[in-house]
Amino acid sequence: MTTAPLAGRLALVTGGSKGIGAAIATGLLADGATVVRAARSLPAKAPAGEVHLAVDLESDAGLGLLVDQLSRIGVPDLVVSSAGGFALGNLEDVGVDVLDRLYQINLRAPYELARRLLPAMKTRGRGRHVLIGSIADHVAMSGNAAYAATKFGARGLHEVLRAEFRGSGVLCSLVSPGPVDTPLWDPIDPDHRPDLPSRAAMLRPDDVAAAVRWIATRPSHVDVPWLQLGPA
Repeated sequence: MTTAPLAGRLALVTGGSKGIGAAIATGLLADGATVVRAARSLPAKAPAGEVHLAVDLESDAGLGLLVDQLSRIGVPDLVVSSAGGFALGNLEDVGVDVLDRLYQINLRAPYELARRLLPAMKTRGRGRHVLIGSIADHVAMSGNAAYAATKFGARGLHEVLRAEFRGSGVLCSLVSPGPVDTPLWDPIDPDHRPDLPSRAAMLRPDDVAAAVRWIATRPSHVDVPWLQLGPA
């Protein structure tokens, strides 16, 4: 009988209620991990092998509540910062209120979770931190000023985490997918925008989840600094 590759491991997935985060959480559960899903809206009753934490990561109170509740469960073996926000629009049309919201969820939340969780993983001597980025963390595209500012910032955070935790047993990976067909596109309706790819041409959440699962199941001597995904 084959042992599940993540049996006995504890994984935290933010944004675990839908889209990429939900696919990642489901995949890690299938690989045998105990999965803590953190999101604003989750069923009160979690299935076997899961813990649901309903928290708002756009607020400091929500971040604090997540860390407090997770401390009662254990030190995670895997932290996947997948929660994120998205916006499109030319610089003159996108106000700083949008930038502030994207900053909170795309950069401040993963920063604070890493700050609060990775030291304990370092003390234990092992663990992985996976940050879900975007093609917009490496490529500048028109209409992406607010979103790219936060994603480039998240990429910078990732690079510093790699420098600070190098040699500690805590391995940090950045996964940068191209467009993914998730509910974040619903208000934009890309199928009726000639400047955007159709939803059928986008990656699927399971594609990103497969990449995260691959990273999570590598032996501890295998480091994956950066993984970029794109539609064919």
